[in-house]
Amino acid sequence: MNKNREAIDRMNQCMNRLDRLYYIAARKLGVKDNSLLLYYVLNDGKAHSQKEISEEWLVPRTTLNTVVKEEIEKGYIRLETPGSTREKNIILTENGKIYAENLLCRVFAAEEQALERTMRECSPGFLKGLEVFTDYMQEEFQKEIFDREELPSGE
Repeated sequence: MNKNREAIDRMNQCMNRLDRLYYIAARKLGVKDNSLLLYYVLNDGKAHSQKEISEEWLVPRTTLNTVVKEEIEKGYIRLETPGSTREKNIILTENGKIYAENLLCRVFAAEEQALERTMRECSPGFLKGLEVFTDYMQEEFQKEIFDREELPSGE
């Protein structure tokens, strides 16, 4: 196996481990992983549309719609229609803000401690490197896969 292949495999394993950590954390906190994600996104105090969350966080719209309905029923979020647009924004209610804060406080504490430890051990430039790698991956996937019409043989 060449050096690049090994490094890519290691990065993919790390990304999968991170996804799994959030999944397990959600379960331990008594929520579905997509509910945790919704509160994670909404906790910034800004209005977000379902379309925006779906596209930026890669959650299927149908899944997100189900989670939104469940959280509306609990009284933690509400929908607002800004101006003349059809797309509704998802907003935390006052009870939702309290719930989100209680739900996310340990997640945020764990993230911040892990990042502080990482920054002490590694160059702070590792984040920039990850962003650059992600941008290049997007460009290369676009060229090699997304823009090509032919399928591999056997498909």
